[in-house]
This record gives sequence, structure tokens and C-alpha cells, in this order.
Amino acid sequence: METTNDNLIDKQLYISMQQGNKKAFDILFIKYYAMLCAFARSFVSLEDAEEVVQDTMLQIWENRKTNHIDSSVHHYLFKAVKNKCYTLMNRNSLRFQIENILTPDIQELFEDPDFYIIEELTQKIEKAILNLPESYRVAFEMHRFQNKTYQEIAEELNISSKTVDYRIQQALKLLRKELKDYLPLLLFFFAPK
Repeated sequence: METTNDNLIDKQLYISMQQGNKKAFDILFIKYYAMLCAFARSFVSLEDAEEVVQDTMLQIWENRKTNHIDSSVHHYLFKAVKNKCYTLMNRNSLRFQIENILTPDIQELFEDPDFYIIEELTQKIEKAILNLPESYRVAFEMHRFQNKTYQEIAEELNISSKTVDYRIQQALKLLRKELKDYLPLLLFFFAPK
């Protein structure tokens, strides 16, 4: 449990890091790395957990001038890691779901000449989703792959349900544009849920 004193020290380190102090960043990294990895491990494999934490910390360093923390640094780091874990889980789930939807019989898959079309389509869908702006992608993945309602997403992301609706609609619009050549095959994917 973080104390008020720890929160103040962390906040000072974070402010110093925002001003470009690499040593302050290193102190935060060392302080939280093991805890964040253990936390991430409750969602993903150890290898993925380490990668998620490193990516999160790197992203925080790279965006240090624009990131603003309203809560404690502790809370912010754990929430950022949790969201990255969810994103990774969604990506893994996405590939699995796309392949299951597009390939009903795995045994015939490799004999089927359409296999290469399906594999290409799977890659195009994954790439298109990964290329969405992060706020659109997160809302879209939570709705489509975690089957969360707009209200549940709004509560988890601390935004209004109208914002969730807007982000999902924009994500669908961008995906339709990006995957226009494949739309006849993807009607199930873009149908309202």
C-alpha cells in the first residue's frame, strides 16, 4: 500500500522525469518494475508481462512531456499496465476469433486453396485494427472481442457512453475504408452488434 509520503516522492520523481531527468525515470522504473511485472503476470505470460511493463515504461518516458497524471503515479502505472495487458489479450483473442470465424474446419484448412486468402484477410484485419488510433482501437476491441456494453466501456475508460459510441463508429468507418476490397467477405464483422 502506497503511503502519502511515497505518493509525494513519486509525484516529484514524475515531475522531474517530465522535465527530462533520466535518473528520476530510472528510479521509478526500478521501484515499480517487479511489482508491475507481477501484476501483469496475472493477465499474461511472464515473457509478455515483462514486455508489457517495458513497453509501458518506455511509452511513459517518450510521452513524458504530454502525459499528465490526475491520480497517484502508482495508480497510473498499474492502470497503464492493465490496459496494455488487455490490449495484448485482445490481439491474441482477435487472431483466434478471426481464424475460427473464417475457418470452420481446421483439418481441411491446409488443403483448401482459400487458405491463403483467409490468411491474408486475417493479417489485413489485424493490421487495420492495430492501425486505428489507440482510443478508437481500445473501445472497438472491448466491445467486439470482450463483448462489453458501451456503458461498461465508458465506466472502465472514465468517458461517457456517447464518446464510446463515437469511437466505435469511427473505428468501424476507418476499418471499412481500410478493408473496402474485402467487404463482401466481412459483412459479419462490420454488422452492428
